[in-house]
Amino acid sequence: MSAKSPLGERSSYPASYSPDLLHPISRMENRRILGLGTGLPFQGEDVWNAYELTWLDAKDKPRVAVAELRVPCESANIIESKSMKLYLNSLSMSRYESADDVTATIADDLTRVTGSPVTVKLISPEIGVFPGVCIDDLEVICDSTAVDAELLRTEDGESRSEVLHSHLLRSLCPVTDQPDLGSLLIRYEGPAINRESLLRYITTFRNHNDFHESCVERIFLDIKQQCSPEALTVYARYNRRGGIDINPFRSNYETTVANTRLWRQ
Repeated sequence: MSAKSPLGERSSYPASYSPDLLHPISRMENRRILGLGTGLPFQGEDVWNAYELTWLDAKDKPRVAVAELRVPCESANIIESKSMKLYLNSLSMSRYESADDVTATIADDLTRVTGSPVTVKLISPEIGVFPGVCIDDLEVICDSTAVDAELLRTEDGESRSEVLHSHLLRSLCPVTDQPDLGSLLIRYEGPAINRESLLRYITTFRNHNDFHESCVERIFLDIKQQCSPEALTVYARYNRRGGIDINPFRSNYETTVANTRLWRQ
């Protein structure tokens, strides 16, 4: 466990699983101020919702979920919120065999730090607000560590008009290195884009430092060059930071887009 709270300090985002980042804070001091002892006049729990949880599966493919964390009010400690954010982010480049392994890992770590059994539940992002087909469940191996437009390819002899989307977009802020998670919509007409290749390409942004706007423009240009669609729209909905979300929209045939809030927003 971290000896010093990271709150207010400049913090580096860990590249691997780091449970020692969790910083406990005793409940007792504030409860003494309220005149409370060990015999509490109430029961309850603290319900946390973590909207940016992501990890790698056994094939290094990113997975995403909302984590619901329930900490009993009888626990000796709470967890400082920034240390929780840093800890959960440390799972983002770590490999797990299943979502159950992720759940168990988080539950064990939080139980150890709080001193009471913590319940963890992962909720899949199946909101379905974006139109079209979600490609996130395709079986692909995501082994590229840098953005690679050469991964994109089309299906020979086929032409389509379709809408595809993914919730696995992740990039890094070029100023702070903080991770930015988002959902990406691709609407196009032209040679059929191979869906597996598109998903692999999207995941190559995982360690890419760039602004939201630049990421979307790069995706647009890469798809245009590699797949030659006659019509193309690329639209990203990013999670908010500091109460603001930035959602770039780029198209060569549409002029505006609905400002529709998605599951992480």
